[in-house]
Amino acid sequence: MLPITLSETGEEIIVKKVGGLPDIKKHLEDMGFTAGTTIKIVSKNGGNVIVSVKDVRVALSRELAQKIMY
Repeated sequence: MLPITLSETGEEIIVKKVGGLPDIKKHLEDMGFTAGTTIKIVSKNGGNVIVSVKDVRVALSRELAQKIMY
């Protein structure tokens, strides 16, 4: 498994795991990042990532994006 920070712009990926402390994990899951969900990498800038999840664009810091694995 790799963090989504290593994926390419425009790539559609399936989330395999969400890690981190329980409060961080719940926050990401509340935004729609759950195992089995397909997301699309919209853009990347300096480690920060904008993704499309469930027809919503979400900006993630590098720290949060590294907790989402595919």
